[in-house]
Amino acid sequence: MWTAFTCVRLLAQEAEPVPLRYKLTASEVLASRVRAALMKNGDRGAKLKDLFSEAGCTAGDLQLQPVKHATVPNIICTVRGATGSMILVGAHFDHVKHGLGVIDNWSGASLLPSLAETVRSLNRRHTFVFVGFTDEERGLVGSYFYVSQLDREGLSRIEAMINFDSVGAGPTKVEHSTADANLLQKLVNVAGSAKLPLTFMDMDEVGTSDFLAFRSKHVPTLIFHSLTQETLKLLHRSADNYQALKMDDYCATYRLAAAYLAYLDVTLDIRPRLGNGSMPPTLRRP
Repeated sequence: MWTAFTCVRLLAQEAEPVPLRYKLTASEVLASRVRAALMKNGDRGAKLKDLFSEAGCTAGDLQLQPVKHATVPNIICTVRGATGSMILVGAHFDHVKHGLGVIDNWSGASLLPSLAETVRSLNRRHTFVFVGFTDEERGLVGSYFYVSQLDREGLSRIEAMINFDSVGAGPTKVEHSTADANLLQKLVNVAGSAKLPLTFMDMDEVGTSDFLAFRSKHVPTLIFHSLTQETLKLLHRSADNYQALKMDDYCATYRLAAAYLAYLDVTLDIRPRLGNGSMPPTLRRP
């Protein structure tokens, strides 16, 4: 299904409208992918590889990156653009032993192939790299290894790292305190123009996620999630199963993310500075 709308840029230096046209993955495909969570982390990685292949990531652009101190590799799908300037989109696929890890974080990992399909429909300026990270639950092992393998030039080519962790438990949230100011403003632009829900909720005292490995190297980052003080109680518990997933909210998160990546490809030209603004609510571990 193709969709199109005009995103109104809200920044003073970006006053003109931006027309966007891109392809959306069908909701039934989103549902089948998110309902493919498996218990063993190795099986989850293999399933994500299969989903990337299904989404059109060919052998030459599908990489299994062995990770030091991990038994399961990072799963990488590259969708090449007109330039080497990169937008990296990531989510971890591993989970803890309690529950099925549908929210944390098969919901994020299984979104990556659908977003890759959307990006493939664009006349791309950027190269998009989609990474399923291994062993996030053991201390961001996969993401820290990924950035450790990049030299200065490789890091400088990453214009943005967009992270998905624990989406689908409710309406779309974004962390404000750690978000790059420019990336956050662009997301607000898209949500407003597309009339899709978005609220700020920080997770400073809850835990970590893979974007931190990139932020430590001064790459602009932004993380999507769906956590509130109530849905936070699902994580690392047996309640993290398919009953916790709100499919309408999950599909809305996908639609917003798809529009956002299309918008970033058009508007993101240089690495913006990290920035903070007024502080929204912050989650606390119960």
